[in-house]
Amino acid sequence: MMELREFNSTSFNKFLSEKRLMASQCKGCKSMYLPPRPLCTRCYDGEMEWIELKGKGILVAYTVIAVGPTFMIEEGYDRKNHYCSGIVQLEEGLKISARILGVSIKNPNAIKIGTPLEVDFLERGEGENKKTFLAFRKRD
Repeated sequence: MMELREFNSTSFNKFLSEKRLMASQCKGCKSMYLPPRPLCTRCYDGEMEWIELKGKGILVAYTVIAVGPTFMIEEGYDRKNHYCSGIVQLEEGLKISARILGVSIKNPNAIKIGTPLEVDFLERGEGENKKTFLAFRKRD
């Protein structure tokens, strides 16, 4: 039996550190939410449950970023070393924004909408400072 966790970003991030992509699902109407939410916005039911997602989907939108937030600059991304961020539509129908790995950053026009992707978990830092970030990698 899974431990009870609140439906919030802290719990979502804890699942990421366990290498699990989790969404919340309404027990009443079965609507799913990613990131998770504690209340169904479709039927307004507060009875939610965690559901583990397969972590497979397709790229539906993307951008290549040259000037990113501080934590990305600290990882070495800048005007000369870009990274890709995109929207992934999962097999379950949900969409989420994440870093996209395994695509040609040097040739952004080669990145194709519809590219098959699978979940990846990027770990940064060590010890108590260790954080896990959501990413998706191009599937072969």
